[in-house]
Amino acid sequence: MVAALDYVFLRMRPAETSVWNTFALSVATVAIAVVVVLAVPVLRRGQALPVRYLLAGLGPRERIRELAASRAAVVDARAAELRRIERDLHDGAQAKLVAIRMQLGLARGARDVEEVRAMIDEAREVAGEALAELRDLVRGIHPPVLADRGLAGAIEASALLCPMPVEVDIDLPGRPQPPVESAVYFAAAEALTNVAKHSGASRAWVRLRYGGGVLRLVVGDDGRGGVRRDAGGGVRGIADRLSVFDGSLVVSSPEGGPTVLTMEVPCVLS
Repeated sequence: MVAALDYVFLRMRPAETSVWNTFALSVATVAIAVVVVLAVPVLRRGQALPVRYLLAGLGPRERIRELAASRAAVVDARAAELRRIERDLHDGAQAKLVAIRMQLGLARGARDVEEVRAMIDEAREVAGEALAELRDLVRGIHPPVLADRGLAGAIEASALLCPMPVEVDIDLPGRPQPPVESAVYFAAAEALTNVAKHSGASRAWVRLRYGGGVLRLVVGDDGRGGVRRDAGGGVRGIADRLSVFDGSLVVSSPEGGPTVLTMEVPCVLS
């Protein structure tokens, strides 16, 4: 067939060859255009299928709702924290600083040496109390032990403050970013505080591991159990704190115990 076509082309005069080539090119162009027009819907469907599959797996609407709820919870928590700081400063350190100023003003106008000395001693004592309150306030924002000893040391220090034995098992090859580190520390501290206040446990344990780009914290106790995440309180606060960093909280707490809180936060260690 190919040889026959070659023979025909060779026998044709140049004018006939030019006409034939033009006709063949036109037919080929039309055929390609038809193929393209027919293929576009097929290709579009083929591209839409994996996208739909991925979106169905991610659940975008659910994710958007979760992020909106998380953002609202974080905004409320931050506003409450700011109000607490303002209240503590106004009722605590600020009031004591005003008292110190008044004591020093009275001491300046006093004539009796013993009276002046007593006023200075009282102002000095109030200044010490104001300094202690400011330290506590700063510790609540970003604990110095977290900056000095890192996440592992800070959790160990928090465990030592519990009124019950706490087994601490930490294997952390590096340090997460400071915001993540602070969130995980406060989550562990709040979980241990809840254990001490409400669980009736005789012992507790804390485990911290890192693997696969995820920081995993487990806090458990042998208390009475019955903890529910949807009941609000400290457990809900822990979940809201971790959700800022796309973290998760799983609560296992059957009646009679034990209670196990499993927290995971994706992060990168330094």
